[in-house]
Amino acid sequence: MLFSVAADSYEWAVREIRAEFGRDVRIERVSGDLGRVAGIAVEQLAGACDAGRIIFVRHLTVEIASFGLDDLPAGYELAELILEELPDYPKALAVQAWTDSAGTGGSYYHLLEEALADRGVSVTRSGQDVVVSCFAGRRAVVLGINRLEYSLSDWPGGRMRLARSEERVSRSEFKLEEAIATFGLELPAGGKALDLGASPGGWTRILRLHGQEVWSVDPGSLDPRLRGDRRIHHAATTAGRFFAENRVRFDVVVNDMRMDQVMSARMMLDAAPHVRRGGLAIVTLKGGGRNPLDGARRGMDVLRQKYDVLHARQLHHNRNEITVVARTT
Repeated sequence: MLFSVAADSYEWAVREIRAEFGRDVRIERVSGDLGRVAGIAVEQLAGACDAGRIIFVRHLTVEIASFGLDDLPAGYELAELILEELPDYPKALAVQAWTDSAGTGGSYYHLLEEALADRGVSVTRSGQDVVVSCFAGRRAVVLGINRLEYSLSDWPGGRMRLARSEERVSRSEFKLEEAIATFGLELPAGGKALDLGASPGGWTRILRLHGQEVWSVDPGSLDPRLRGDRRIHHAATTAGRFFAENRVRFDVVVNDMRMDQVMSARMMLDAAPHVRRGGLAIVTLKGGGRNPLDGARRGMDVLRQKYDVLHARQLHHNRNEITVVARTT
């Protein structure tokens, strides 16, 4: 099985896998952001990742073949190889190709797309029950197949690509968008959301796009494009002062504040009494440092005092952060 990670988080992913499945698990590095593990069922590894026990793995696929760059078979042979692995002849597949070089893997995607189309199989980049992964490294091309439910991400190698647009307030929007899409989160229709450390309003904008009325708490200002929205309430104060005066009960609370992991988690504990039972919480735990894994675990242990942790993962747009999704207890 192949697993993808952020390149500088590979060693932490290995440590997590061995802590979960034993130190005798065989793991080798394929490329900067790709590893190979043997002796574990994909369902087991995906389950540990979904539950937040493994947080540095982004994408999974079951390896079916590996070729040197000079030995890559023709497209029709690759299509045959892929279809032989599938017990039921599929009408459609997702093909996701990526590379560790400057390219995007697009040439490999089109190679497989054309070959599978010749066999009557429709190909898309996402949105199918079965995902074909194609990783092109500097020395080899590796093919894998997995069901979407065990892939962790419906993007090549877990690298979600979101379009930049003039409407975007800040780059941080990508983090919340990716979390909502990756974990399949459904925000309550017409809900009330609390955005802690909101300035300049990127997460507030995404919450509004998902139908939430938002209370944006930050001494700093919001982007002028948000100020005319009557369902955005800017509290230009600190979180502590806001909590002291607040009388609203929220359905959702989010926190992307620049604090260390434990301080961010404690801020979420302060927020918990203001959130309905079973309310959704999304927080980024800022990582980095010498031991980001243990720092993230400490933050999650604090959160568990008042929340059930549902998911925890280093998403593509996180950089040195961990996104945690939880519900109030």
